[in-house]
Amino acid sequence: MEIGISTFVDTSPDIHTGELISHAQRLREVVEEIVLADRVGLDVYGVGEHHREDYAASNPAVVLAAAAPLTKRIRLTSAVTVLSSADPVRVFQDFATLDGLSEGRAEIMAGRGSFIESFPLFGFDLQDYEELFEENLELLLAIRGSEKVNWRGGHRPAIKNLGVYPRPVQNPLPVWIGSGGTTESVIRAGTAGLPLALAIIGGSPAHFAPLVQLYKKAVALAGYDPKQLPVASHSHGFVWDSDEEAADLFFPSTQDRMNVLGAERGWGRYTRTNFDAARSFDGALYVGSPETVAQKIIHLRKQVGITRFLMHVPLGTMPHDEVMKAIELLGTKVAPIVREEVAKWEADHPSV
Repeated sequence: MEIGISTFVDTSPDIHTGELISHAQRLREVVEEIVLADRVGLDVYGVGEHHREDYAASNPAVVLAAAAPLTKRIRLTSAVTVLSSADPVRVFQDFATLDGLSEGRAEIMAGRGSFIESFPLFGFDLQDYEELFEENLELLLAIRGSEKVNWRGGHRPAIKNLGVYPRPVQNPLPVWIGSGGTTESVIRAGTAGLPLALAIIGGSPAHFAPLVQLYKKAVALAGYDPKQLPVASHSHGFVWDSDEEAADLFFPSTQDRMNVLGAERGWGRYTRTNFDAARSFDGALYVGSPETVAQKIIHLRKQVGITRFLMHVPLGTMPHDEVMKAIELLGTKVAPIVREEVAKWEADHPSV
């Protein structure tokens, strides 16, 4: 069971002071967070790609590369790379470069993304949303599979027996599929034999269990071994000394961010009642003391089949020292509990 952190490098105004953190400061803070996550024994750190004012990471590979020489074992991944509006050649080159700098710890999490700002920014038509992703994933995997590439598609010039460099340390360079939880996306990941990452940010995580089983069936039907392909979750969360303190610290920025996004997407207002329901044992919010968060992650492994858990923190803008403490608690308190209990459970359930 792998445990890690993900971030979108938020730069929204501080809910308490109104202060707007600069993109530069927040980027430097994220590098510090990655270094701490490595030091406290977390397995992975993911940075999401966005192209709007309230998020600072338009190029996750660059952010992760800044932390690569300062860390030793933590895996460094996008979460996600918006592949529909990206050049697969440059994506591969960026992450192969990161792989070299980190001595083989880079990963790509490819997805469509839930924001669409990159499409007009890079000159793509939203009507080609699905087709662009399919084509770009095909090219990315072709580059991953062969140093010299011959490829033709409908949205970019053909590549005729050209080399793509640098080549990564890892062969193959890990490529995950990030999914919001549609049947099409999990089948696509399974058919391609690629690891799956699910955004579990609302409702009951248990409802994702059938999707995980569908993914495993697609994996097996495509001739791959389901036991060899991990399944990750990306879920909002925060760890503090007690459940109530964690909730009181995490709620204000969560409410603010959810209502900003809700206004854009037509959601209802996000309230403390919504928040408290989501942090219940069966909810999708992993907020509480180390013991509470650990038991929820263990439940996720047993009931849904998740083998990598990414805690998304912060949601919105929070004080850097609070985020750092939450990361430290996740690594030093939560992760040991989860790893010990999951290891015992898996020994008794080898087929799960």
